Amino acid sequence: MADKAPFYITTAIDYVNGAPHLGHAYEKILTDVMARFKRLDGHEVMFLTGTDEHGQKVAKTAEANGREPKEFCDEISLKFREMGPQLNLSYDDFIRTTEERHYEASKTIWQKIKENNPDDIYLDKYAGWYSVRDEGYFTEDELTEGVDSEGNKHKVAPTGAPVEWVEQSSYFFRLSAYTDKLLKLYEDHPEFISPDSRRNEVVSFVKGGLQDISISRTNFDWGVPVPDDEDHVMYVWLDALTNYITGVGYPDVNSESYKKFWPADFHVVGKDIIRFHCVYWPAFLMAANLELPKRIFAHGFINVNGQKMSKSVGNVVAPKDLLDAYGLDQTRYLLMREVSHGQDGNFSHEYAVQRINSDLANGLGNLVQRTLSMIYKNCDGAIPTPNEFNADDKLLLKKAHEHLIRDIRPDCNEMRFNRALETVWKLVIEANGYVDAQAPWTLKKEDPERMKTVLYVLAEVIRVLGLTVQFVVPDAASKILDQLKVAEDQRDFSFISADHMLVGGTEIDQPEGVFPRLETDKAA
Repeated sequence: MADKAPFYITTAIDYVNGAPHLGHAYEKILTDVMARFKRLDGHEVMFLTGTDEHGQKVAKTAEANGREPKEFCDEISLKFREMGPQLNLSYDDFIRTTEERHYEASKTIWQKIKENNPDDIYLDKYAGWYSVRDEGYFTEDELTEGVDSEGNKHKVAPTGAPVEWVEQSSYFFRLSAYTDKLLKLYEDHPEFISPDSRRNEVVSFVKGGLQDISISRTNFDWGVPVPDDEDHVMYVWLDALTNYITGVGYPDVNSESYKKFWPADFHVVGKDIIRFHCVYWPAFLMAANLELPKRIFAHGFINVNGQKMSKSVGNVVAPKDLLDAYGLDQTRYLLMREVSHGQDGNFSHEYAVQRINSDLANGLGNLVQRTLSMIYKNCDGAIPTPNEFNADDKLLLKKAHEHLIRDIRPDCNEMRFNRALETVWKLVIEANGYVDAQAPWTLKKEDPERMKTVLYVLAEVIRVLGLTVQFVVPDAASKILDQLKVAEDQRDFSFISADHMLVGGTEIDQPEGVFPRLETDKAA
């Protein structure tokens, strides 16, 4: 496989104030699918995830649970770490912001900002509206009026979180000085923020004028101490965002890992935190004279039956709920197939069962099962040796060998996995149509040699499909490739070609189903 550039992708690290839910699972699977695709396509990949463990909200939640903050974080962080094997995530590092390496990185970026731009960090007093839940300040014109459970009116942030008036001594970052630099970044690199709707939102916000932001706190001590002033702890977002460079070796900018993987190719984040990632983070990096990430992709939310997930509504879905109901790969496929690029997705049980049965059980699963069963039964349990290919055979093989990866690569590189999977399943449908048109069960009696060729063509197309879908359904793909006796070291995209076709005479085992059909009542 030709050498390709290293590829670095991150998720937003998860804030440890509750157990993982479907939204967390979606973001992790989305990022994992991209990481796997890039590995299969010949890149050396670094995939980072982890937990964000500092801030006032964590401290308050720990106190409400009668726990010390570190003890509370250890417990909740473990739940997010356990989500990795549950969802078959292929991350290379899991970072916690309470690790010593991260303290060192966070203090260093603070010091670098001060060294490079001494006026960018200054001490003053802050007075303004603060949301503990969002760990963010909001201006008066961003607030709306809300009503609490007792009917009392109060101000709320755009997210619906309550705000409180806060006055305290604070270090500030001179964000206002970066307005023009940020706008130039967005203009010169329109791909920096995707999808376009999010970029337009950020550009509009920055054009409205940026205010300096408070980057330290004195009213609690659960955080990274400010260098040379331990009465202050760093603002959680300056600390948390720094994880992306901590994970590749910062502050050692000469380390092999840092030089290889920074700047990151993708930060994958929820649309609710784009301001922190697309405004604050690049400004911090500019001030510290560090390279900026190449791209920030902001995904939408997963709604349940058309409603936003909410504890009060009672529709919060845990990842384990879906895995128990549908299976791991079925869940991964469902989330990638149903959610459009950067938009909100909707989960409903009835449609989930319909999609899984239609695409996986009746589509790819049926293609694999009936083809391999016919080979096992009618070809002495071995991949048949083909005779001369006719026009239909050549066309189907050409679509598999030459078109499939070429056609899905642009969509995958843009994280449009729903469109990429739609393209893959067009070949699944064509292959199933080829079975019906060629009717190998009839050829068995009328032309056994032609039957062997047809079954060989199908087996080869299934090999290509199995190699291709590894990035979304890795376990199922592995079972398909195992049944075809494809060697473990021949399972990346470089082996999708006419030069690496199946060898006739290779013995196979009795085939087993890959995607069982779901019954609606049982899955519920």
